[in-house]
Amino acid sequence: MIHRVKEKKLGRDASHRKALIKNLSTSLVVNKKVETTLAKAKYVRPYVERLITRAKKGNDFNTVKFIKGKLTTNDAVKILLGEVAPLFEKRQGGYTRIVQLPERKGDNAKMARLELVIEKPKKTKKEEETEAKTKKSTAKKTVKKEIEAAQTAEETIETEEIKEDVIEEEKAE
Repeated sequence: MIHRVKEKKLGRDASHRKALIKNLSTSLVVNKKVETTLAKAKYVRPYVERLITRAKKGNDFNTVKFIKGKLTTNDAVKILLGEVAPLFEKRQGGYTRIVQLPERKGDNAKMARLELVIEKPKKTKKEEETEAKTKKSTAKKTVKKEIEAAQTAEETIETEEIKEDVIEEEKAE
């Protein structure tokens, strides 16, 4: 019987698990999503959520030092503190989502995409109206351009036909 198992081992020793979690979390912060097995995604998710929560608290020395210890590159630390944390300023947890994917072809392992939940900013009614107007005007412009192009094509065909008639008349003379 297996009693009081604290965490998943993922078939790795402690140092390999630590490296795996650092690398996956760094990739997630930099690329905003990462594809991995379902078990690894579930293992990394709480780690990344805690990092984002810590990054939201502030950009002081202790926070930066803590996050540098948890991620592998300084670029990832800058991205987390400068880009990712401000996106989740008003959100109280739930920064990541796991989307299940089809099984991997070679070993039939369950695959998943771990991604940051980034919401698009909501548009106001004025912005929506101006966007609709610009779409209509650009559509009208493209239709006008197509009509002009068709007319010029017809004119070139007519001039070519006239040239051919002139050439035939000259030959006949």
